[in-house]
Amino acid sequence: MTKISTVLVSIALLFGGASALAPSKVPKVKAPAFNVQKVAFNGMAAASIASALVVGPMADAIDVVADAPSFGSSSLVAERVTREGLYREYDVDLGDQTYDDAKSTYKSAKETKTKKGKYTALIAVLVVGSFIIPMAQYFWYVRDDDSSDKFFGKAEIPEPEPEPVKKKGWFN
Repeated sequence: MTKISTVLVSIALLFGGASALAPSKVPKVKAPAFNVQKVAFNGMAAASIASALVVGPMADAIDVVADAPSFGSSSLVAERVTREGLYREYDVDLGDQTYDDAKSTYKSAKETKTKKGKYTALIAVLVVGSFIIPMAQYFWYVRDDDSSDKFFGKAEIPEPEPEPVKKKGWFN
């Protein structure tokens, strides 16, 4: 069997190699499917458009910053005070406080007490919605399923009867 397969492989190699050594007609090279000059021009055009889109807004932003009035380096915005901290001294800028307001925005105790029932009812609805509704939905889905009744109601499986003892003979 191995002699036949060896002969077949050698014949296949011989005829396969013969066609590789025989002179054949060389195909002509086809022209490329695209024009290199057009591709280069389109790439340069895309790059110039992209740079104009990126640099244009930046140039406008620089003009806006340049138009801002300059008060010089000696303008004083806030008073600088040195304070002593727990571990070291630090500098603090003291200026006008325009955004922070110290007035209380909490509701009064009376107003909170009158609306307590509304929030208690809201919490109760959320608890029912998150716990009771999924349980009811589960029991609705399994109401016709009797697999648990079969499992818990089935009789115990009796133990198998022991095999009878075989008598010892000549060949056992």
